[in-house]
Amino acid sequence: MSKKIAIVQSSYIPWKGYFDLINSVDEFILFDDMQYTRRDWRNRNKIKTPNGSMWLTIPVEVNGKYFQKIRETVVGDSEWSRKHWQSILHNYSKAKYFHAFKEQFHDLYLTLNEKSLSHINHRFLTAICRILGITTKISWSMDYHLIEGKTERLIDLCKQAGAAEYISGPSAKGYIDEELFKSEGILLRYIDYSDYPQYDQLFPPFEHTVSIIDLIFNEGAHASKFMKGF
Repeated sequence: MSKKIAIVQSSYIPWKGYFDLINSVDEFILFDDMQYTRRDWRNRNKIKTPNGSMWLTIPVEVNGKYFQKIRETVVGDSEWSRKHWQSILHNYSKAKYFHAFKEQFHDLYLTLNEKSLSHINHRFLTAICRILGITTKISWSMDYHLIEGKTERLIDLCKQAGAAEYISGPSAKGYIDEELFKSEGILLRYIDYSDYPQYDQLFPPFEHTVSIIDLIFNEGAHASKFMKGF
């Protein structure tokens, strides 16, 4: 079988679509050599509350660091993990499967001493993959040699990783040169994030784009039934 890969920047407790992308490939490369972007998904995500969705944001040091890479970004407040855990506890303690996963997430948050945003994201991504039963290899762009050019770099990473197929998020259609993939004999496909089924979510109206932890706490072991890559 031909190897499939995806190459995406790391995100903090991302939505279910991110994990569907991980589950659809054989190797998932965290592209944290990219420039850190403010007010993005790298250091924050949303949860549901009785008053609507709420951002959980990891405070990071950005003053004067206009061109820092994601892997160079560090947290600016050691209390963030405790505060996030308290927000999760407050808003999800009545979710059907919260107590089945409470200890795992308690330990994830309250035994965390890491300052690197990349390593924090990796910690949560790999833990959530284990919960969902995803066995995809997760690697770093830093493990590879990077060349210039947006599409050229992706193709070269595919070659280095021994991949014959590249799976991309739909937002990349605006910049990927599809003809370059064809000329190199690498199959390019885009994942489809439309038509997800709804589940028993707390605090209506229903919202798809919240963190994966919302699905886990509400559906437990049945979470994968409400995803596409299983």
